Amino acid sequence: MAERLLRFLAIALSLIVACGFILFAVADIDRASDASRNRITGDPRAADPTPAGERERERRNGAVREAIDDANDVLLRPFAAVSANADSRWVRRGVPALLGLLVYGFLLGFASRYAKGRGSPLARPRYG
Repeated sequence: MAERLLRFLAIALSLIVACGFILFAVADIDRASDASRNRITGDPRAADPTPAGERERERRNGAVREAIDDANDVLLRPFAAVSANADSRWVRRGVPALLGLLVYGFLLGFASRYAKGRGSPLARPRYG
């Protein structure tokens, strides 16, 4: 029972972290493409958005994207300080995502195997 719960948690939390990073990567690539296009065409909207523009962007993303981003923020909060001072936006998001996948995916997966008895030396059958 505990093994199934831990395995389910490992998969679910890893999927949330992976989806959050993939959505960040797609949005950042789109943002970079728009910024490059705006730089070439001279569009004045290439600057930082106003608070109203930020709200518009959140509205445009939709409820599902916001839910994934909020869950991702909560899951990666323990790891955010590791790369908080990095200059690159990709490092600030990528390092916590990798650490989250390591902890939530690998370590919870290991804990689920351990809970089943595969990882415990006491659970091994004795011969002789």
